[in-house]
Amino acid sequence: MQTWFECKVKYVKVDQDGRERKVSESYLVDAVSFTDAEARMIEQMQQLVRGGEFHIDNIKKSNIIEIFPHDNGEYWYKAKIAIVTIDEKAGKEKKINNYFLIAADDFKQALLRLEEDLSYILVPIQISSMNLSTIVDVFPYFKDEVNEPLPPHLKRIEPEDAVESTPELTQESAEDDSDSEEAATEPDEA
Repeated sequence: MQTWFECKVKYVKVDQDGRERKVSESYLVDAVSFTDAEARMIEQMQQLVRGGEFHIDNIKKSNIIEIFPHDNGEYWYKAKIAIVTIDEKAGKEKKINNYFLIAADDFKQALLRLEEDLSYILVPIQISSMNLSTIVDVFPYFKDEVNEPLPPHLKRIEPEDAVESTPELTQESAEDDSDSEEAATEPDEA
């Protein structure tokens, strides 16, 4: 399960007309701890701000459980969804609130995308609220499995090594098989 952290960052931003102004923007980052969230946010902001100074003002754990990114969504909308379950002990309906983040260009598109993305849920749901979020961008965690270092007790097997070692094993096993066949076909001279 992903743990999302909301980070507020303050920095000087250059407007389209060339004026500088100090802004405070919120970002959502997937991390395992507050320390990891801060480190990942610093890494991302160094790429975004390019030589400028920035200050991470606040980091808090977010209540968002899942994001629905889309390529052509300019804004992030936060939706509160009530999942209706039945409490077996009390025999009453119980609503569990969950929060989702959807990328869309407008409110209508966000609502349509939310309904489409939540179509996998089999229990009844109710969309309690949806509003434009202050989150500017989302940084999910992507694991780099290709360049990930292996533990010291393991060795990476390259495809060429596996192909080269196969004929040697086949040739040795063929020689062993032919020796046993010769021994079985030669008559005993005793």
